[in-house]
Amino acid sequence: MTAKKKVVIAEDHQLFREGLRAMFADREDLEFVGEAQDGFDAIRCVKKNDPDLLLLDLSMPRLGGISVIKDLRGQFPDLKILVLTIHESDQYVLETFKAGVNGYCIKDSSREELRMAIDSVLAGKIFISPSIAGEVMQGYLSGRKTIKEKSSWETITRREREVLKLLAEGYLNKDIAQLLNISIKTVEKHRANIISKLNLHNAAALTSYAIEKGLVSVAARL
Repeated sequence: MTAKKKVVIAEDHQLFREGLRAMFADREDLEFVGEAQDGFDAIRCVKKNDPDLLLLDLSMPRLGGISVIKDLRGQFPDLKILVLTIHESDQYVLETFKAGVNGYCIKDSSREELRMAIDSVLAGKIFISPSIAGEVMQGYLSGRKTIKEKSSWETITRREREVLKLLAEGYLNKDIAQLLNISIKTVEKHRANIISKLNLHNAAALTSYAIEKGLVSVAARL
């Protein structure tokens, strides 16, 4: 008998997590071994359960999906990561695959498409939702991804994005320092760099920008 593939779900909406479990309740080859509601929990859950597959939302609280992927990829090179997201732009797709993801599936995909995505990724294949695959390929063929002057967003480092996300979620400098295991002075330095690079000088502007870039969902701020 073939061993079941262990699956961890990292998604901050409980109804969506429950829906995923219910959708695949008939799959005898899959075993859901853990759930996470934010990016830090996702990393801890993977380390605890050593799953074969991580189903990951990109817009996770506290630590974003791309940071989660980069953190886990070095520690778990054999882990398959399938992103489930609302973001359809080729920018997100390309950045996510650069981070080391195995598959990219849009959240409003059909059950059949999601099943195909999971099976493809577990089989070692790359998966991109058909609805956006054409746009991604067009981006390459049209040369839009060739060397060009970096935008302000592209100059923001991974750590600065993590700090920006937490600032937009309302965390204080001391809280961010504790979450990221860095000093308050380092947080202040990252914050100053963010303000300088983006030319955004108040909390409201930083929050709006973080929402625009998908670091923080509107619902998280309500």
